[in-house]
Amino acid sequence: MSQKNETAVLVLAFLITIGIVGGGLWWLTNRGINLGIVTDSQSEDTDPDANAPPLLSTESSSNFATVQDVPNGLFNYGGSTTWAPIRLAVDSAIQAARPEFRLRYVDPTGETPGSASGIRMLIDGRIAFAQSSRPLLDQEIARAQQRGFGLSQIPVAIDGLAIAVNPNLDLPGLTIEQVRAIYTGKIANWNQLGGPNLSIVPLSRQMSDGGTVEFFVQDILANQSLGSNVEFVADTTQALRRLAVTPGGIYYASAPEVVPQCTVKSLPIGRASGKFVPPYQEPFVPLSQCPRLRNRLNLEAFQTGDYPITRNLFVVVKQNGQTDEQAGNAYANFLLTGQGQELIEQTGFVRIR
Repeated sequence: MSQKNETAVLVLAFLITIGIVGGGLWWLTNRGINLGIVTDSQSEDTDPDANAPPLLSTESSSNFATVQDVPNGLFNYGGSTTWAPIRLAVDSAIQAARPEFRLRYVDPTGETPGSASGIRMLIDGRIAFAQSSRPLLDQEIARAQQRGFGLSQIPVAIDGLAIAVNPNLDLPGLTIEQVRAIYTGKIANWNQLGGPNLSIVPLSRQMSDGGTVEFFVQDILANQSLGSNVEFVADTTQALRRLAVTPGGIYYASAPEVVPQCTVKSLPIGRASGKFVPPYQEPFVPLSQCPRLRNRLNLEAFQTGDYPITRNLFVVVKQNGQTDEQAGNAYANFLLTGQGQELIEQTGFVRIR
């Protein structure tokens, strides 16, 4: 081959190579592959959620093994008793899949476990993150800011609140307004609601005991105080035992703790009279068939909002740029994976994704 022809071939080959490389770069860029180039649409200055926790979608992270930015170590956590089924089932599965991320539940010293005490422990630096069954309060956010850091709350599940009565009470259901009237002392006998001539015995945990009571007072009682007729119990286990032997008793708690029980009955609840929605799947399973058959949660009604008493469950994270923040975000990300949401549903709560 002459030198002239050889030069022409080399030039042609060079141009073809440039074309291939340029075309490849164009294809990669337009397919959404990150090449480290920040466009205007990706700029942090234009992102309204730039300071939000780095949560994952179920599409990008379907199981615990794929969650990134997980710190190594042993992390203390605590908070809401409503979370007990999640702690039992989900947290153990997280640690089995990611042994580098070890979890230890911590009870508060000298006070009852609950959302409020868990958030206090978080602010005081005694735990890495908290589990809560109600949103953060303004005073909690302010107290954290006084300590030099912020707090974020990440919703990971939906919970229904069930109203339970003695199994022998014959009543089709209650409205939210009627529940409010019972717990503020305005209604004292079941015959005022179409039931038998029987004194109502409302049971509750103390206001300081946890997020469920705080949620109930704020959302159901419209921030009215519990009436003087309310009898206080230490926990849900004690309340359910009392309810089983108290013909006029009534109590409220997280639906997974109440609906499957064999000794109490959950009532349908409505926003208006006659429009009651049960917290259990119909038809109602007679308690005489329990424990062989148990009533199952009406998760669809919780998810759609047809059942009128629902709330979010939150992971509360300390925003301090340190390992505690990384651990809290990692824990929330585990729960928001497809695997985490499936396990949450299996424990009786509603998946939020």
